[in-house]
Parts: sequence; structure tokens; C-alpha cells
Amino acid sequence: MFERYNKVQKAVLETTLHLIIDRELQATSMSLIAKDSGVSTGNIYHYFSSKEDIINELYKAIVLFNGEFVTKDLNQADSVKERFHLAWRNVFELGRKYPKGFRFIEQYSFSPYIYEQTKEEAINGGWCGPLEKLYQQAVNEGMFVALEPRMMVQMHYGSIVYLLKLYQRDSQNLTEEVVDQAILACWNAVSKEKGSNS
Repeated sequence: MFERYNKVQKAVLETTLHLIIDRELQATSMSLIAKDSGVSTGNIYHYFSSKEDIINELYKAIVLFNGEFVTKDLNQADSVKERFHLAWRNVFELGRKYPKGFRFIEQYSFSPYIYEQTKEEAINGGWCGPLEKLYQQAVNEGMFVALEPRMMVQMHYGSIVYLLKLYQRDSQNLTEEVVDQAILACWNAVSKEKGSNS
């Protein structure tokens, strides 16, 4: 998730992510990050100006990683429906494979710790932007109802996040059948072809 960073930055970002998810943001101090990462406080300050700087870099790193993960294998030659299905399947896979990163984004996307500029960069550089374009294409081609693409993406994301949290909380296996049904329900919610079950 943090392969773009040098060894010190990677250790700080990984440690911060684990601490924030396990202990919450307020309980995560610079001294605790230094202790758990094995990186001296002075070395941390060489790369990051403050705890807020670490949090914002963590947010950007996870959003960029998530964007690459969700949009991998999306081929423009595939149909809108195929790309829709694959992208949302990738979101489910992302939530299952990287639950801490997934939870961090879900919990802190609206946090005052995350700078507005960071949030805007994240929206444009993550997976939401490409999905908004896909939804816009579906609207333009008359496949989806004429709603704001960003709103539709966020509605579907919210449904999927809630479903993932439900299954993670109850330690249940999220089957492929449930994933497919959820993606189909998202499609049907905005599709102009009513009653589509495939």
C-alpha cells in the first residue's frame, strides 16, 4: 500500500494506520508513532512536519492505492455494465483485503484533520473520478437515469461500505453470490431498464 515511499516514510505511515484504527486518532501521538515504528522523532520530523501532515499523507497514499486497485483491469473496450460490475467487485475485494485502509478512508474522509485540498486531490486521483466518468457515460447513453454521477457513485459506495461493515462485524463470509446481488441492486437502482436481474 505504501510502496512509493522510502523505508522510513513507509514505517511511519504503516504504523500510523495501525495505531489510528486500533486506538483512534486522538490517542495516536508522535511519540507513540516513533516508538511503534522504530523511527526516531527527529527522523519523523525530517519527512513530516506534524501529525496532521502524516494523517494527510496517509489519506493521499491510501486513496491513490485504492484508486489503482479499484480501476485495475477496467478496459474501455468492455461494456459499461461489465466495467461497472468489475469496479464494484474490486471495491468489495479492497474492503476485504485491506480492511484497515478501507476503514481509515471511511472514517476520516470528512474529518477536519484532512485538508480540503487533500480531499479534492483524493476525489480526482482516486477511484471516484473514474467511476463518475463511467456513470456519466451510462447517463449519456441512456442506460442510467439522469442523476448527478458523483451522487450515484457515493450512494452506491455507502451501500457497499455498510454491507462490508455488517459482514466484518458479524465475522460472516461475504459470498460471491451476495456481492453479485449487491452490485446488481446498485445497477438496478439507477438503470433505466427496470426489472433487470442479470
